[in-house]
Amino acid sequence: MARSEWSFKSAVELSAALSAKKVSAVELTQDAIARIERHDGRINAICVRDFGRALVAAREADAALARGERKPLLGLPVTIKESFNVAGLPTTWGFVPQKDFKPVEDALAVTRIKQAGGVILGKTNVPVGLGDWQSYNDIYGTTNNPYDLGRTPGGSSGGSSAALAAGYCALATGSDIGGSLRVPAFHCGVFAHKPTINLCAARGETPPPFPAIPREGDLAVIGPMARTAADLSLLLDVMAGPDPLDAGVAYKLDLPAARHQSLRDFRVLVIDSHPLLPTDRDVRGAIEKLATDLAKAGVTVARESPLLPDFVETSRLYMRMLLSFLGAFFLPDELADAQARASQLSREDRSLGAERLRGITASHRAWVLDAGSRAGLRAQWRALFKSFDAVICPIMPTPAFPHDHSPDQSLRRISIDGKDYPYSDQLAWPGVATLPGLPATAAPLGLTKDGLPVGVQIVGPWLEDRTPLKLAELIEREFGGFVPPKRFDD
Repeated sequence: MARSEWSFKSAVELSAALSAKKVSAVELTQDAIARIERHDGRINAICVRDFGRALVAAREADAALARGERKPLLGLPVTIKESFNVAGLPTTWGFVPQKDFKPVEDALAVTRIKQAGGVILGKTNVPVGLGDWQSYNDIYGTTNNPYDLGRTPGGSSGGSSAALAAGYCALATGSDIGGSLRVPAFHCGVFAHKPTINLCAARGETPPPFPAIPREGDLAVIGPMARTAADLSLLLDVMAGPDPLDAGVAYKLDLPAARHQSLRDFRVLVIDSHPLLPTDRDVRGAIEKLATDLAKAGVTVARESPLLPDFVETSRLYMRMLLSFLGAFFLPDELADAQARASQLSREDRSLGAERLRGITASHRAWVLDAGSRAGLRAQWRALFKSFDAVICPIMPTPAFPHDHSPDQSLRRISIDGKDYPYSDQLAWPGVATLPGLPATAAPLGLTKDGLPVGVQIVGPWLEDRTPLKLAELIEREFGGFVPPKRFDD
């Protein structure tokens, strides 16, 4: 059966086709449903289907279009990460005891997507507690990478990235604290944007059964995923803005325009190495080619700068602050084990694993001191962005790796050009943007010789999200972007 001509169209293209009456919202929804039913037995991206309500929403969208209404997402098929509340559907975060938890109210981002006319097909799979770069749990099973079913699609937004790569939807939502938007985008060859911290109000992206109340994220964000950079901006504009119950009482969002509209006007710093975590030849090769191509296109490209913050100290600080946050939710026996291991650490041990243990057991005083160091780091980035418009660097050290569901992540290893490194040390690359709360756009750069996606993150200045988004759009236009997986091109 030939795939629909609409399966891999961008949201911008679909919106134009809907306005021109070349296709209806019902037809797009039916095509998406048929594609999911045809292929998702092998991929397992859509863990909760909501096809009945999707068709109702599509019919309403067609009626609105017939009346001449125009909304940003009107009639467009969208999937929602399982961790976002959708009224009447389960929100479990992969926790078996919460398998029957069903919120009565949509997450704020979901409400905004519905108000913008989006047609929600269902929810996408995640790892337990959103705590892995793989997407599997005992409720919904394992999500596979559409480019190689034996490999991870990434996590924790792995269901979303796989759904986009497989042509199920035009847009998807995700969240990110340890790369959970950018890593699955990288592993599935799609785009994602980690917004500036707290740019998108996250009410309702809440672990069950906690109440969905306004909150500020310390490191965590929610954001858009898509197959094109322009589509990221489309969805970000819908999701972004303060919570009307909280900061929105006084504040309105007014993001500055991108610094430049032409590729040749950008000043970029391109980094491909980290003192504590190297990148493999495929990642390095893709970044080297991009740097060369950008320079040929007239971009001002630097490969090093004394303005760049110290990645070693940045990674150590990120490990402590991340695990200080995550450790607050550890079960008593997990916390006791971490405390026992932390007590055995020598002062000289500055490995990333040691810093994670220190974070789990850190006092509030230690966290306050670390927060002060983070403020200093943000000042360093501000100074850097006076000389550069963006920093381009890796998202992960290798393309998608084979499924590894061994229960103790501290014992897992990742092979980088034949040498093993601690699995969790991969946090170092996402942490480059996460710790200072900077916007970062994940952009694909094509496929390796083995057919696996590879890409980069484009880190931009604080609250200047449109700058890395625009650069990603220009790179896509000039050098290419998403490449559909061949096995699902039917």
